[in-house]
Amino acid sequence: MTKRTALTRDRIVLAAVRVADRDGLSGVSMRTVGRELGVEAMSLYHHIAGMDDLIDELADWVFTRIEMPTPDQPWRPAMIGKATSARNVLARHPWALGLIESRRNPGPALLRHHDAVLGCLRGNGFPVVLATHAFSAVDAYVFGFVLSELNLPMEPGESAEEFVQGIGLLTEAYPYLAEMLAEQVIGENYSYADEFDYGLELILDGLEERLGRSDG
Repeated sequence: MTKRTALTRDRIVLAAVRVADRDGLSGVSMRTVGRELGVEAMSLYHHIAGMDDLIDELADWVFTRIEMPTPDQPWRPAMIGKATSARNVLARHPWALGLIESRRNPGPALLRHHDAVLGCLRGNGFPVVLATHAFSAVDAYVFGFVLSELNLPMEPGESAEEFVQGIGLLTEAYPYLAEMLAEQVIGENYSYADEFDYGLELILDGLEERLGRSDG
């Protein structure tokens, strides 16, 4: 007889991640996670208090996957690394987008991540107020970009140029939009994904300018 792998809290959380990746957050329940593990739902309660506990653990798991700055890093590459990592993780696990900052019982990975980001900024001379603004601005940009990226109306494999040509935009009615599309999209191998780095640089440029003023 094959010996069954012991049930642990970590195994349950990873099973819940698989269910969420496949069926969305709404598909996660004690029953579906138990089925994923090949056990009865009641077996999970020896390790997980209930659904709220499981969802808290899912939120915390996401932060274990996101790159965490270190106090000795220069702030700008640290924020780029953190933002890029967060974007990639959220794109792979779209169910996490509305979850990660919504829990009333934040876990240790979430708290360590937030503390590390603020610590990096403070260690690089950011006043508390500006560090708070920087934290908020970068996260809001990443979350908003991923939300837009995940909901673009293109079909799988369809390029931005093919999509634009398909909607048949009237140049006379929307001259500036048509101008932008003609210069940036048509024949230019344009990808919305490439906007991420540019937009992030705009935010970081603004923060750098504010930081310089606070030093004065």
